[in-house]
Amino acid sequence: MSTLHSRDLVINIPGRSDGFPLNLNIESGQTWGVLGPNGAGKTTLLHTLAGLLPARSGQVVLNDASLKELKRRDIARKMGLVFQERQDSFPATVMETALIGRHPWLSPWESEQGEDQALAEQALAALEVDHLSDRMLNTLSGGERQRVAIATLMTQNPDVWLLDEPTNHLDLHHQVKVMNLLRDQAQSGKAVFMCLHDLNLAARWCSHVLLLYANGDACWGRADSMLEPSALEQLYNQKLVTVVADGASLFVPVRFGSKLQNG
Repeated sequence: MSTLHSRDLVINIPGRSDGFPLNLNIESGQTWGVLGPNGAGKTTLLHTLAGLLPARSGQVVLNDASLKELKRRDIARKMGLVFQERQDSFPATVMETALIGRHPWLSPWESEQGEDQALAEQALAALEVDHLSDRMLNTLSGGERQRVAIATLMTQNPDVWLLDEPTNHLDLHHQVKVMNLLRDQAQSGKAVFMCLHDLNLAARWCSHVLLLYANGDACWGRADSMLEPSALEQLYNQKLVTVVADGASLFVPVRFGSKLQNG
């Protein structure tokens, strides 16, 4: 079972006093959605869990080992990250980009083998970008590049998936495609933890939710207990209407007089 834990973790947000200590247990089979207003620290939390940013206090534990004690290659074999924004510094094709996901599994100077190529091809097909495999990455649209980034993570095949706005730039069809893929990955034994802006994506696809407030407060738990209209209105300082569609509760912002009186 793959697990990622935070132990009394306080993320480092400049200009903000210590936030609420996070004691998260992100386990195999779970799909987590992180919700919160701009500036609440969603991306900072994701990068802290990945070991890319230092915490103000507390620690991150990956499969019973402190992240600080693990080598980067070992971390990359167990945990992968899709960034919200990426800089493509070197010219590469879509296939070459996807194969970067295999680097943690190769020894220095070792080249990709047939099995690595097959994993990349399967991932590109799953994200419906296999027909672009010979295209240069910098010629793709934003949505196509996003799907290549997720395919690269799929090629990496870690136990824990961290994703920052995985549906960024995607049209409606591909949003559904990606969210279904992430749910399927969790059901196959992965642990998925992602930052989202869309409440309804979390409501439809996430088993667990973490709410991050602008003042540093936080609460978390199963999605059905966390996605309460009153809590979400306080989170975003926005009045909501709840509707039921296709057997799921969905949240719609009120157009007029939308700001909460105590906001």
